[in-house]
Amino acid sequence: MASRSAEGLSRIRIFQPGVIILVCAVSLTVFGVSVLFSASAHSGSDPYFFIRRQFMWLGIALLVGFFLSLVNLDGLKRFAWPALAVSLAGLVLVLIPGIGVEVNGARRWIDLGFMRVQVSEFAKLGLVFTLACYFGANQRAIPSFWAGFVLPCAYIGLFAGLIFLEPDYGTAALCGAVGLTLLFLAGVRLTYLVPMCMAATAAFALAVFTNPLRRGRILSFMDIEGNRGDGAYQLWQAILAFGTGGTQGVGLGNGRQQMAFLPEAHTDFIFAVIGEELGFFATTVVLLLFLVLFLAGIWHLRRAPNMYQYLLVAGALLLLSVQALINMAVVTGCLPTKGLSLPFISYGGSNLVAMFAIIGVLVNTSLSWTKSPIRHSRRRLKEIAA
Repeated sequence: MASRSAEGLSRIRIFQPGVIILVCAVSLTVFGVSVLFSASAHSGSDPYFFIRRQFMWLGIALLVGFFLSLVNLDGLKRFAWPALAVSLAGLVLVLIPGIGVEVNGARRWIDLGFMRVQVSEFAKLGLVFTLACYFGANQRAIPSFWAGFVLPCAYIGLFAGLIFLEPDYGTAALCGAVGLTLLFLAGVRLTYLVPMCMAATAAFALAVFTNPLRRGRILSFMDIEGNRGDGAYQLWQAILAFGTGGTQGVGLGNGRQQMAFLPEAHTDFIFAVIGEELGFFATTVVLLLFLVLFLAGIWHLRRAPNMYQYLLVAGALLLLSVQALINMAVVTGCLPTKGLSLPFISYGGSNLVAMFAIIGVLVNTSLSWTKSPIRHSRRRLKEIAA
């Protein structure tokens, strides 16, 4: 018994990818809770409202992450089709008036009475799980057109299309980008993928420019200062926050943007609050934590024992990293305004649970994969499939 415990402890090394990933996630969460209290202090009559609810969601997120860090991931494959059905059913239900809750013209939530659930946050995990299971079970079919390309693209189209109808253009684009990247990593032929990526990009651009609201955001982004009182107001206030904070910030709780100057300061634009109150050094720390988490995940992928777990971890890592990158790019004025949360930091329970589910999977595989590196390239994966 003692020797088995010692062997288990010896597997948890401080420089193990799972440990690094977990430390980064916990650090970002602690940091986020601290900043969230400041960012939401003036958002209503009860200054503790958002922080209380965030702690409630954090408790659920920790339980989900802990469960997924211990579960047998290979055993979960038998739930692939139920997960697909539940994910798609949830995305359909949220579009039905009376079931889906509409906020600011978007129908993205289901009200359970004691909490609201944003279905798309869990559906994007369902998409990654579905694709990983599909390619893991059909490796010999990957070079084919119908089974290796058309059917997986149909899965991606169903998820992204239903999310697009909410409408949630950002999450739909995220699902499409991550899904197509997984097709590339699985070894789908580039002669199929490249035209598909070009067509999807063109269709998305057309949808954006034919929508007056989204087109207005793009045009405002092209002249932020000229539209600072109208379409680019939120982004302009975020830029002012970074400028006010300088290198060291004005101090936690002393920022002016949290006093209703910056809309959604506690959710999508909380990175600007960090810049104002804690300064450039703090925003750099946040960026570095996400970068270290991503690099640790890439390092970890070398040890993947099979296609299913390789794609599951790669997809989960991409969902987390790309979302964080887009959020920070939007808030700093590098991309047009889009409502995507900053993982672990922004207020929002569904996203917090989804992110800790990802961390649970990453920690699980870090403990279960072999110690000797198995380098997986597209050529190696094709050899495995053959």
